Amino acid sequence: MAHVDVNVTAGREQVQEPWIWRLSRDFNVRVNIRKANIDADFGWVQIELEGSIEEIQRATAWLMTTGLTVEALQRAVGA
Repeated sequence: MAHVDVNVTAGREQVQEPWIWRLSRDFNVRVNIRKANIDADFGWVQIELEGSIEEIQRATAWLMTTGLTVEALQRAVGA
């Protein structure tokens, strides 16, 4: 299993969308919210994605297509 810590920043349109729910539903990754600050027109979330490297890459690629700003903070691969 691998895990990646990711900062995700959302503007007004993206704050209203259920993208964390979509991550856990559409991709075979575990989503763990580490920190967050969300208002009506701006928000950021630090999440940990855990799963296979391929599935984490698919999930982060999808996040980037939604208009969210995505920045990987830390990557780790475990046994």
